[in-house]
Amino acid sequence: MEMDTAVIEQRSDTRSDLAWPVSVWLPKASRFFNGKSVNISKGGVFLSVPMTTPVKAGHGVEINFPRTAALAKEKGKYARIKTGKVVRVDRSNMLEEASIGLAIEFE
Repeated sequence: MEMDTAVIEQRSDTRSDLAWPVSVWLPKASRFFNGKSVNISKGGVFLSVPMTTPVKAGHGVEINFPRTAALAKEKGKYARIKTGKVVRVDRSNMLEEASIGLAIEFE
């Protein structure tokens, strides 16, 4: 017997699709992992990272959103760094082969 599972929407902010390269610092692994954003909102981001990324829900992360040279000149920095907490690791619905999805809530 198959059971349908309902996904309860917990987002309070509107998400916008944004495919942007990112690097994710995982303090528990003491290293960066490269990926890309899938969508973003005021309160969080959904990322695609390599399947080998050793991350679990509850882990703290730093996300580096690099800027183009023109934007860096305007904003004064070459990257925007956001900290957050992994609230979900999606290993079942891979966006690309050999990748996992990370739902991150900004701090």
